Amino acid sequence: MNRRLEQWVAHPSAVLLAAQMVQVMAWPFLEGSALGRTFLGVIGMLAVGAAVLAVRRTPTVSRVVLILGAPAMVLTLLEAVFRDHDAIVLTSGLLHCPFYFYVSYAMLRYLFHDDEVTTDEYYATGAAFTVVAWGFAYAFSAVQVVWPDSFSSPAGSEQEWFELLYLSFSTLTSVGLSDIVAVGLHARSLVMVEMMAGVFYIAMVVSRMVGLTMMRRR
Repeated sequence: MNRRLEQWVAHPSAVLLAAQMVQVMAWPFLEGSALGRTFLGVIGMLAVGAAVLAVRRTPTVSRVVLILGAPAMVLTLLEAVFRDHDAIVLTSGLLHCPFYFYVSYAMLRYLFHDDEVTTDEYYATGAAFTVVAWGFAYAFSAVQVVWPDSFSSPAGSEQEWFELLYLSFSTLTSVGLSDIVAVGLHARSLVMVEMMAGVFYIAMVVSRMVGLTMMRRR
Protein backbone atom coordinates (compact mmCIF):
# COMPACT_ATOMS: atom_id res chain seq x y z
CA MET A 1 0.00 0.00 0.00
CA ASN A 2 2.79 2.44 0.90
CA ARG A 3 4.63 1.63 -2.31
CA ARG A 4 1.53 2.31 -4.38
CA LEU A 5 0.99 5.61 -2.55
CA GLU A 6 4.59 6.60 -3.26
CA GLN A 7 4.05 5.89 -6.96
CA TRP A 8 1.01 8.17 -7.04
CA VAL A 9 2.92 10.92 -5.23
CA ALA A 10 5.82 10.54 -7.67
CA HIS A 11 3.44 10.96 -10.63
CA PRO A 12 1.05 13.82 -9.77
CA SER A 13 0.34 14.45 -13.44
CA ALA A 14 -0.96 10.89 -13.75
CA VAL A 15 -3.31 11.58 -10.83
CA LEU A 16 -4.57 14.70 -12.57
CA LEU A 17 -5.05 12.96 -15.92
CA ALA A 18 -6.87 10.05 -14.26
CA ALA A 19 -9.15 12.42 -12.33
CA GLN A 20 -10.05 14.33 -15.50
CA MET A 21 -10.86 11.14 -17.39
CA VAL A 22 -12.92 9.78 -14.49
CA GLN A 23 -14.92 13.00 -14.54
CA VAL A 24 -15.58 12.64 -18.28
CA MET A 25 -16.70 9.03 -17.97
CA ALA A 26 -18.73 9.48 -14.77
CA TRP A 27 -20.47 12.75 -15.65
CA PRO A 28 -23.34 11.15 -17.66
CA PHE A 29 -24.17 8.95 -14.67
CA LEU A 30 -23.95 11.65 -11.98
CA GLU A 31 -25.04 14.76 -13.89
CA GLY A 32 -28.63 14.46 -12.77
CA SER A 33 -27.66 14.57 -9.08
CA ALA A 34 -26.52 17.77 -7.39
CA LEU A 35 -24.45 15.72 -4.94
CA GLY A 36 -22.85 13.83 -7.81
CA ARG A 37 -21.95 17.02 -9.68
CA THR A 38 -20.51 18.51 -6.52
CA PHE A 39 -18.43 15.41 -5.86
CA LEU A 40 -17.00 15.38 -9.38
CA GLY A 41 -16.25 19.08 -9.40
CA VAL A 42 -14.50 19.18 -6.04
CA ILE A 43 -12.46 16.05 -6.78
CA GLY A 44 -11.33 17.59 -10.06
CA MET A 45 -10.34 20.89 -8.45
CA LEU A 46 -8.43 19.17 -5.65
CA ALA A 47 -6.58 17.01 -8.18
CA VAL A 48 -5.57 20.02 -10.27
CA GLY A 49 -4.40 22.05 -7.28
CA ALA A 50 -2.41 19.14 -5.85
CA ALA A 51 -0.78 18.40 -9.20
CA VAL A 52 0.32 22.00 -9.73
CA LEU A 53 1.76 22.30 -6.25
CA ALA A 54 3.65 19.06 -6.80
CA VAL A 55 5.20 19.95 -10.15
CA ARG A 56 6.02 23.59 -9.41
CA ARG A 57 6.30 24.34 -5.72
CA THR A 58 6.82 28.09 -5.69
CA PRO A 59 5.19 30.85 -3.62
CA THR A 60 3.62 32.33 -6.76
CA VAL A 61 1.85 29.09 -7.69
CA SER A 62 0.69 28.60 -4.11
CA ARG A 63 -0.82 32.10 -4.04
CA VAL A 64 -2.57 31.65 -7.40
CA VAL A 65 -4.00 28.29 -6.37
CA LEU A 66 -5.24 29.84 -3.13
CA ILE A 67 -6.62 33.07 -4.63
CA LEU A 68 -8.34 31.49 -7.63
CA GLY A 69 -8.69 27.85 -6.65
CA ALA A 70 -10.32 28.26 -3.24
CA PRO A 71 -13.17 30.54 -4.43
CA ALA A 72 -13.58 28.33 -7.50
CA MET A 73 -14.16 25.31 -5.25
CA VAL A 74 -16.85 27.20 -3.35
CA LEU A 75 -18.52 28.17 -6.62
CA THR A 76 -18.30 24.55 -7.77
CA LEU A 77 -20.50 23.63 -4.82
CA LEU A 78 -22.90 26.51 -5.47
CA GLU A 79 -23.09 25.77 -9.19
CA ALA A 80 -23.93 22.14 -8.51
CA VAL A 81 -26.96 23.21 -6.48
CA PHE A 82 -27.97 26.34 -8.41
CA ARG A 83 -27.04 25.18 -11.91
CA ASP A 84 -29.44 27.61 -13.64
CA HIS A 85 -28.44 30.71 -11.66
CA ASP A 86 -26.73 32.96 -14.24
CA ALA A 87 -24.73 35.02 -11.72
CA ILE A 88 -23.23 31.91 -10.14
CA VAL A 89 -22.50 30.28 -13.50
CA LEU A 90 -20.84 33.46 -14.79
CA THR A 91 -18.72 34.00 -11.68
CA SER A 92 -17.72 30.34 -11.68
CA GLY A 93 -16.64 30.53 -15.30
CA LEU A 94 -14.67 33.73 -14.75
CA LEU A 95 -12.75 32.13 -11.85
CA HIS A 96 -12.31 28.61 -13.22
CA CYS A 97 -11.12 29.81 -16.63
CA PRO A 98 -7.98 31.73 -15.48
CA PHE A 99 -7.32 29.09 -12.83
CA TYR A 100 -7.19 26.26 -15.37
CA PHE A 101 -5.18 28.32 -17.83
CA TYR A 102 -2.63 29.12 -15.13
CA VAL A 103 -2.47 25.43 -14.25
CA SER A 104 -1.74 24.60 -17.89
CA TYR A 105 0.96 27.29 -17.94
CA ALA A 106 2.57 25.83 -14.81
CA MET A 107 2.50 22.34 -16.31
CA LEU A 108 4.07 23.56 -19.57
CA ARG A 109 6.86 25.18 -17.55
CA TYR A 110 7.28 21.85 -15.81
CA LEU A 111 7.58 20.11 -19.19
CA PHE A 112 10.16 22.58 -20.52
CA HIS A 113 12.28 23.15 -17.43
CA ASP A 114 14.99 20.60 -18.35
CA ASP A 115 16.26 18.39 -21.16
CA GLU A 116 15.27 15.07 -19.60
CA VAL A 117 11.97 13.29 -20.14
CA THR A 118 10.58 11.61 -17.05
CA THR A 119 7.58 9.30 -16.79
CA ASP A 120 5.57 11.97 -15.03
CA GLU A 121 6.29 14.43 -17.86
CA TYR A 122 4.69 12.00 -20.30
CA TYR A 123 1.57 12.05 -18.15
CA ALA A 124 1.83 15.84 -17.90
CA THR A 125 1.64 16.09 -21.70
CA GLY A 126 -1.87 14.62 -21.62
CA ALA A 127 -2.89 16.29 -18.37
CA ALA A 128 -2.01 19.79 -19.59
CA PHE A 129 -4.09 19.18 -22.71
CA THR A 130 -7.19 18.24 -20.69
CA VAL A 131 -6.69 21.24 -18.40
CA VAL A 132 -6.73 23.58 -21.41
CA ALA A 133 -9.95 21.94 -22.61
CA TRP A 134 -11.50 22.49 -19.17
CA GLY A 135 -10.44 26.15 -19.20
CA PHE A 136 -12.07 26.85 -22.55
CA ALA A 137 -15.24 25.00 -21.49
CA TYR A 138 -15.61 27.38 -18.57
CA ALA A 139 -14.91 30.32 -20.89
CA PHE A 140 -17.72 29.07 -23.15
CA SER A 141 -20.09 28.88 -20.18
CA ALA A 142 -19.32 32.50 -19.27
CA VAL A 143 -19.82 33.63 -22.87
CA GLN A 144 -23.17 31.85 -22.98
CA VAL A 145 -24.37 33.79 -19.94
CA VAL A 146 -23.22 37.20 -21.18
CA TRP A 147 -24.30 36.64 -24.79
CA PRO A 148 -27.27 34.23 -24.86
CA ASP A 149 -27.80 32.00 -27.90
CA SER A 150 -24.05 31.99 -28.60
CA PHE A 151 -24.14 28.25 -29.31
CA SER A 152 -26.60 26.11 -31.21
CA SER A 153 -27.26 22.38 -31.27
CA PRO A 154 -30.12 20.00 -32.05
CA ALA A 155 -31.05 20.20 -28.36
CA GLY A 156 -31.50 23.97 -28.49
CA SER A 157 -29.58 27.20 -27.95
CA GLU A 158 -28.87 26.74 -24.22
CA GLN A 159 -26.04 24.27 -23.67
CA GLU A 160 -25.24 22.36 -20.51
CA TRP A 161 -21.69 22.55 -19.17
CA PHE A 162 -20.84 19.00 -20.21
CA GLU A 163 -21.95 19.82 -23.77
CA LEU A 164 -19.59 22.81 -23.76
CA LEU A 165 -16.79 20.55 -22.53
CA TYR A 166 -17.53 18.22 -25.43
CA LEU A 167 -17.32 21.20 -27.81
CA SER A 168 -14.04 22.25 -26.21
CA PHE A 169 -12.43 18.84 -26.69
CA SER A 170 -13.69 18.66 -30.28
CA THR A 171 -12.28 22.11 -31.04
CA LEU A 172 -8.96 21.64 -29.27
CA THR A 173 -8.28 18.35 -31.03
CA SER A 174 -9.53 19.74 -34.36
CA VAL A 175 -11.55 16.58 -35.05
CA GLY A 176 -14.69 18.57 -35.87
CA LEU A 177 -17.03 15.91 -34.48
CA SER A 178 -19.20 18.18 -32.35
CA ASP A 179 -22.79 18.87 -33.34
CA ILE A 180 -22.64 22.05 -31.24
CA VAL A 181 -21.96 25.15 -33.33
CA ALA A 182 -20.77 28.58 -32.24
CA VAL A 183 -23.18 31.04 -33.86
CA GLY A 184 -22.45 34.22 -31.89
CA LEU A 185 -19.52 36.41 -32.88
CA HIS A 186 -17.94 36.34 -29.42
CA ALA A 187 -18.33 32.57 -29.23
CA ARG A 188 -16.78 32.13 -32.68
CA SER A 189 -13.79 34.29 -31.83
CA LEU A 190 -13.16 32.23 -28.69
CA VAL A 191 -13.50 28.99 -30.65
CA MET A 192 -10.92 30.26 -33.16
CA VAL A 193 -8.51 31.01 -30.31
CA GLU A 194 -8.94 27.46 -29.03
CA MET A 195 -8.30 26.07 -32.52
CA MET A 196 -4.98 27.93 -32.62
CA ALA A 197 -4.14 26.76 -29.09
CA GLY A 198 -4.69 23.15 -30.11
CA VAL A 199 -2.45 23.46 -33.17
CA PHE A 200 0.30 25.21 -31.22
CA TYR A 201 0.11 22.63 -28.44
CA ILE A 202 0.67 19.74 -30.82
CA ALA A 203 3.44 21.56 -32.65
CA MET A 204 5.24 22.79 -29.54
CA VAL A 205 4.78 20.22 -26.78
CA VAL A 206 4.48 16.92 -28.62
CA SER A 207 7.35 17.68 -30.99
CA ARG A 208 9.58 18.61 -28.05
CA MET A 209 8.72 15.44 -26.14
CA VAL A 210 9.38 13.29 -29.19
CA GLY A 211 12.65 15.12 -29.89
CA LEU A 212 13.92 14.72 -26.34
CA THR A 213 12.98 11.06 -26.33
CA MET A 214 14.91 10.47 -29.54
CA MET A 215 17.92 12.34 -28.15
CA ARG A 216 17.91 10.21 -25.01
CA ARG A 217 17.80 7.00 -27.06
CA ARG A 218 20.72 8.13 -29.21
